[in-house]
Amino acid sequence: MTAYPPISEQLADLEDAQTEGRRKMDWAAQHMPIMEAVGEEFEAAQPFEGERIAMAMHVEAKTAILVETLADGGAEVAVTGCNPLSTHDDVSAALDTHENITSYAKRGVDDEEYYAAIEAVIAHEPTVTVDDGMDLVAAIHEDYPELIDGIVGGAEETTTGVHRLRAMDEDGALEYPVFAVNDTPMKRLFDNVHGTGESSLASIAMTTNLSWAGKNVVVAGYGYCGKGVAKKAAGQNANVIVTEVEPRRALEAHMEGYDVMPMAEAAEVGDVFLTTTGNRDVVVKEHFESMKDGILLANAGHFDIEIDLEALDDLAVDRYEARDGVEAYELEDGRRLNVIAEGRLVNLAAPVSLGHPVEVMDQSFGIQAVCVREMLEHSDEYGAGVHDVPDELDKEIAEIKLEAEGVDFDSLTDVQREYMGSWDHGT
Repeated sequence: MTAYPPISEQLADLEDAQTEGRRKMDWAAQHMPIMEAVGEEFEAAQPFEGERIAMAMHVEAKTAILVETLADGGAEVAVTGCNPLSTHDDVSAALDTHENITSYAKRGVDDEEYYAAIEAVIAHEPTVTVDDGMDLVAAIHEDYPELIDGIVGGAEETTTGVHRLRAMDEDGALEYPVFAVNDTPMKRLFDNVHGTGESSLASIAMTTNLSWAGKNVVVAGYGYCGKGVAKKAAGQNANVIVTEVEPRRALEAHMEGYDVMPMAEAAEVGDVFLTTTGNRDVVVKEHFESMKDGILLANAGHFDIEIDLEALDDLAVDRYEARDGVEAYELEDGRRLNVIAEGRLVNLAAPVSLGHPVEVMDQSFGIQAVCVREMLEHSDEYGAGVHDVPDELDKEIAEIKLEAEGVDFDSLTDVQREYMGSWDHGT
């Protein structure tokens, strides 16, 4: 395996970076009551003592709280990035000061360095994996299958990763259990909808200094992330157009008041294009050829394959940095198509991006944390494959959040519970 160095061996102004990273983490922690409650439990019980947790995540302040929470619960944690442009080096450096954490995450790495860092994490011979996009799981299965017998299980954070895991599981290739964290309500209904919607639009607005009002915003894909983007864009007075390949989602978007059309038609009228599908080649050459001058292209999926940048580059006669984080592709007829954050995850990869709001990620990381606990405490109940998050864990995190917010709610009476659980009550 590679001898890729941790972040502390790669930065020049290490002490300043560590101080600034800790400052960011302290701010995030103030607004993460779920992680505070879970962290207190873990620190007291030490449920991860003797475990080695490998993580590939977006290493920024909120994620760092999850990493430290697992380490404070007794684990030896090795962490790297899951996107070449989403790491905050100062946060990574601050994590690396923890005696139980080794951080290899660094912003701006090339493909070779990216996978070298993943290999460095795998070299710790994990007993648990926590992934965002499934690159870590894939690398273990493809290159280090000898380690699989020592892995109890894992957790996957995001839509794209869960799709990849389910495909792997259907092929019979997934050889240890993994929780589909993305698919549980406390993740999907808040992180994907509110988190993706708010953070993607905010990142684009700050990067471009442009308004949403009156613009035709084309949202590719109407899953939970697409719904969030569409809802937030409409809330800022944009005209929203949805493109979809799934007829029921297309119908849902139509009945919620959005224009629905094929991308070939939307390409002619859109001002901003935001992909949220998790699939490849969503915006391609034929679309670029009919787009207006000055449009914005951004991706809120996971990997940088939704916008066909190779085809766009082939069409362009010039390419230059229009703003920090904005690459302009000038076509032969003078039209300029502007790509934000290299087509990577815009809410984390744009220069000013900070990711999802802290409160939203508090919920998602709370689920991740208790899933790791569940996997270790009840490992004999989970065979190889993708597993849904147990509903009681999802409710546990919701109840912690409601209590922190000072919100009380009703409970079923015994009579109601019996009625809901029976089949023989007629009219």
